[in-house]
Amino acid sequence: MNVEAASPILLFDSGVGGLTVYDALRKVLPEAPVIYAADLAGLPYGTKTEAQIAARVAGLLGRMAERYQPRLACIACNTASTIALGMVRDVLEIPVVGTVPAIKPAASLTRTGTIGLVGTEATIRQAYVDDLEAQFASGKRLLRVAAPGLVAAAEAKLRGQPVDPALIADVHARLAAMPGGADIDTLVLACTHFPLLADELAAAFGNDVAQVDGAEGIARRIAHLLEGQSFAAQGPNRFVVTGPLTGAQGLEDALATRGFGPAEAF
Repeated sequence: MNVEAASPILLFDSGVGGLTVYDALRKVLPEAPVIYAADLAGLPYGTKTEAQIAARVAGLLGRMAERYQPRLACIACNTASTIALGMVRDVLEIPVVGTVPAIKPAASLTRTGTIGLVGTEATIRQAYVDDLEAQFASGKRLLRVAAPGLVAAAEAKLRGQPVDPALIADVHARLAAMPGGADIDTLVLACTHFPLLADELAAAFGNDVAQVDGAEGIARRIAHLLEGQSFAAQGPNRFVVTGPLTGAQGLEDALATRGFGPAEAF
């Protein structure tokens, strides 16, 4: 397929969590033009119904693909991917890469056989996650907790605000209280926001608990799908947000260090 060298990769997330995917993507495709779309008007996704998420994500990505003409779209959000990936692939005529909880790599890493999984409420109840567990972690113990408060904490941290240690301590306490919880040696961060809190999670869980997320695997998948294509960025990468631009306040440093121009409204 003939692709314009300036045609961007579209990274989509409910907020800034997908920047963890962007960081991984930069390492494998440093020249690729990127448009990052943060659906701040829809944040958070984890408390919404499946129907609300599917309709919102498919509708937004359809309109964004029309406007920005990307060569590939990545849903850099576990909640949106586990619910809406199939529907988005039906709507768009370009490759669409999703984000799924990194249960497969966690299963090969764990020594105790006990894995913790932290995600949004919507993610941890999906049959998709049940299927991943059955496929890759049968014979292992997978303990899941919803930690919706960590999404807001990660959003705040990237804006230079402090993270409340009690939030992280609560997640640790709930996992530890589950049968077998004391044996967790691997933690699946099933939300792209959560690697932004890696230091805080390590302080609560200990450095001997491995943290696993999908960012590097997603970046490799995107690079594989775009193999052989040429890239020519025209100016800085673009960061667009739904809702008022004030939603992006405080992100200036995080965006500038990653090579983005100022936030724009979608």
